[in-house]
Amino acid sequence: MDYNTLASEEALTSTVAALEARNFKPIIVSTKEEAFAKIKELVPAGASVMNGASTTLQQIGYIDYLKGGQHGWNNVHEGIVNEKDPVKQNELRRQALLSDFYLGSVHAMAETGELVIASNSGSQLPHIVFSSPNVIFIVGTNKIVPTLEDARARLREHVVPLEDERMKSVGMGGTALNKEFIFHAEPTYTGRSITILLVKENLGF
Repeated sequence: MDYNTLASEEALTSTVAALEARNFKPIIVSTKEEAFAKIKELVPAGASVMNGASTTLQQIGYIDYLKGGQHGWNNVHEGIVNEKDPVKQNELRRQALLSDFYLGSVHAMAETGELVIASNSGSQLPHIVFSSPNVIFIVGTNKIVPTLEDARARLREHVVPLEDERMKSVGMGGTALNKEFIFHAEPTYTGRSITILLVKENLGF
């Protein structure tokens, strides 16, 4: 399977319907610039924001914008990085779990509406699974595949090798598929908002 091919319009339509049935909020945009503009529309001034390591967030310009400091948000990740006291830094990490918004991507998405997300350490998973009341995933439609098993295969066969190569290229020890999360649905009673910006471009791995 070619994991870089953008989903067809038919596949995209069926995926949106499946996501909505699982209490996700899909929004289709044509370009990464539109996705970035939508983020600025969705996240109000004064909100606390946290994000995981994400090639997609870098590609759309979010990371540079966040570092620029002109956004009016509370950049929780910056506070953690800047704190040099290990005890205080750990406390900030715990507080970060309650950020108003968490932004990231997924590693694969099935047309049936399930999301597959993996992590080496698991540090971003609490936000995604429960703790952040608002989650925004930015997902290139190259990540859409027909079934959940196809999505899991995409992770193993495509994403992990590329991420391992990327990490080694920057002097780190590579990665491992230690933790894998399948997001089947968001229960309505939690009151959480899981927005998925589906971008008609090849983004991320």
